[in-house]
Amino acid sequence: MLKPLGNRVIIEKKEQEQTTKSGIVLTDSAKEKSNEGVIIAVGQGRLLDNGTQVAPQVSEGDTIVFQQYAGTEVKRGDKTYLILNEEDILETLDVLQEVVKGFGYSYRDYQRLVNKLQVHDKEMDLASRLQQTMLKADIPQFDSIQIGVISVAAQKVSGDYFNLIDHKDGTMSFAVADVIGSGIPAALAMSMIKFGMDAYGHSQLPSDGLKRLNRVVEKNVNQNMFVTMFYGLYEEMNHLLYCSSAGHEPGYIYRAETEAFEEIGVRGRVLGVSPKTRYSQQEIPIYLDDLIIIFTDGVTEARDVEGNFIDKDKLLDLV
Repeated sequence: MLKPLGNRVIIEKKEQEQTTKSGIVLTDSAKEKSNEGVIIAVGQGRLLDNGTQVAPQVSEGDTIVFQQYAGTEVKRGDKTYLILNEEDILETLDVLQEVVKGFGYSYRDYQRLVNKLQVHDKEMDLASRLQQTMLKADIPQFDSIQIGVISVAAQKVSGDYFNLIDHKDGTMSFAVADVIGSGIPAALAMSMIKFGMDAYGHSQLPSDGLKRLNRVVEKNVNQNMFVTMFYGLYEEMNHLLYCSSAGHEPGYIYRAETEAFEEIGVRGRVLGVSPKTRYSQQEIPIYLDDLIIIFTDGVTEARDVEGNFIDKDKLLDLV
């Protein structure tokens, strides 16, 4: 058994199997040298000029780190040992301590941050599941029109929401909304909007629908959270679209006859600002092969590969 002298310590190095990204196990010669080990033997300590013996500040069994190319490497059988001066180890630990201080974190701070992140992740998972449940909507079937919907979250939870309701009387209500907020509060706000639409039971004009939903949002949602919404009612018999907007992105109608897009000009205040808000309404005739397009700012804020915003005309050309 090796026995260190003076202020030296003997460390059994921890060798860890290292692989490349493609899964190839590196040979010993290609491995990055380990700088972690366990002390297996400690010398008697440092001898001062006056003859006093100073006991070591480390003990057998301590796991320590050391400078990558420090000490003298010795092999016995299949094990690799390193003989180090005690000062080398303490200097390394001092450097690590200063790095930690530089970042302003102790281990306790770090663990607290990890715990917060774990709670946040659980909250986001719950909000995501809640949102996926709410976004399940049956697509109404009409003989004269085709309906398509797509919603892709950029992250776990999206602030976007849509709903479609077939009133079984030849009319269909639909809404596209954007909740300005995130996490469980945003998901709960979406649930209130969905239940507010579904509970009414029969068709209502969009201006009345937004007035009712505005009161629900204003009374029940955090004052720092707002909702934008485009609310529409389609009447199949007369081929008319009634629509109102609560601060939402403008919709567009592609006119097949002229092969051009027409912006829906109706405007209004976002939901949740004031319970006395009233909403204007627009009545638009829809003709054969026309296309109605409603979206959120997730589309208008799209960027190209160079990071530049894609302008409205280019987006409409893509459509």
